[in-house]
Amino acid sequence: MFEHRSQALISRAQFLRRVAKHAAIAASVVAGSLLIGVLGYRLSEGMPWVDALLEAAMILAGMGPTHDFHTLSGKLFATGYALFSGIIFLSVAAVLLGPVLHRFLHRFHLDLSEHGGKKARADNAER
Repeated sequence: MFEHRSQALISRAQFLRRVAKHAAIAASVVAGSLLIGVLGYRLSEGMPWVDALLEAAMILAGMGPTHDFHTLSGKLFATGYALFSGIIFLSVAAVLLGPVLHRFLHRFHLDLSEHGGKKARADNAER
């Protein structure tokens, strides 16, 4: 998926395409997670669609619940969905930051190898 450290840095256009691809993956994961939450709140608590969407979005964003839960199934779903949302948050952050951090570290590695190479040549020239 990413270039090896021995390969050259990809162009800016290729990098932006990679970032856009990762953003699309992240958006689809968030949309799918939101759909799971909406359906779960709708089925377990009998919430209206808009209230279920609000509840799922608030939990997924880490803001907390907005409604009181009245059924055991609703409480259990809310517990599981909150844990699921935390994992999704971390996963989406990793998917979004992966290409940026890789490019930074790849560039840093290339800079180090260039400077190391110049120093090594200078040391050999002195001998």
